[in-house]
Amino acid sequence: MQVDIIENGTVIDHIKAGMGSRVLELLGIDKDFDNRVALVMRVISKRREKKDIVKIEGMFLDEEKINVVSLVSPNATINLIKNGKVAEKRKVELPTKLENFGKCPNPICITNHEYSKMLFTKEGERYRCKYCERLFEPSELI
Repeated sequence: MQVDIIENGTVIDHIKAGMGSRVLELLGIDKDFDNRVALVMRVISKRREKKDIVKIEGMFLDEEKINVVSLVSPNATINLIKNGKVAEKRKVELPTKLENFGKCPNPICITNHEYSKMLFTKEGERYRCKYCERLFEPSELI
């Protein structure tokens, strides 16, 4: 299988197997996206058994979008491609807090019934809702 290189854009590598399509969805990339996008699923990996890879031509991820990727796949790497070469490579990290992002999975949390500014703070590898004070896995917030 061969996937063309991209001149300028982002390659998200080491996505948890099967989660590449979810990453695209959360980044707002759908059938109406104008640039080339490649999604390669369940590729053999040296780090893990399998992984997904996403290539997006013409899009550079800002910090907010990188945080979204980290919630779905905390071991992913982001490669910024400029002029056909890797200009920057970084491993995603779970942010210490999430503001105005995500949804509290607790159905009785006040944020699900009244407008409130969403706020989750990281405790270990999980996040605590400021309002109901429950702990959640990162993937539960999206």
